[in-house]
Amino acid sequence: MGQEYFINSQQLQDKVADLLPSQGGAGSGFDLSASTQIVPVINLTESAEGSNLREDLQSSLSHNSVTPFSVTNTTTTIVNNTGYFRIFGNVSLTIGGSVRSSSFILNDGSTDKTIWETSTVAISSTNSLPNPNFDFIVFLGAGDSLKVTSTTLSIATGCSRQIADISGSLVNPN
Repeated sequence: MGQEYFINSQQLQDKVADLLPSQGGAGSGFDLSASTQIVPVINLTESAEGSNLREDLQSSLSHNSVTPFSVTNTTTTIVNNTGYFRIFGNVSLTIGGSVRSSSFILNDGSTDKTIWETSTVAISSTNSLPNPNFDFIVFLGAGDSLKVTSTTLSIATGCSRQIADISGSLVNPN
């Protein structure tokens, strides 16, 4: 059996009152105490949240958890489900004659908002540019969608991966 000691520190009592008002912060008169008895602390947070995987492992890629896309000379909706999605890949642009561009657009059912875009200027030579990479996370609520648009000689290639549902619960790869 351990020994118990009372702690008479106004500074510590004030800190406990600020951090834990339900534990005596309303002036209930309880003193702080310490014990020499060892009490194990078990963190059940991951299990309580419904997962036993670390967050970085939950966001890993698998054959069934990614949806690839490749868009050129058109506009394509790549995600229209609710939740949090990681979008990653690159854009291949060729310059020459006219502007080439690719962009990602969030749509709420009526209004478009461009959230990422890359483009070239119109010049007379034809060269391939370094491929700009993209890697971002979007949230889509009910009625929202994510679209990709690319002009001629611009190719947006990548994958989408749902990482959490609309309430923020992480989605395991499958």
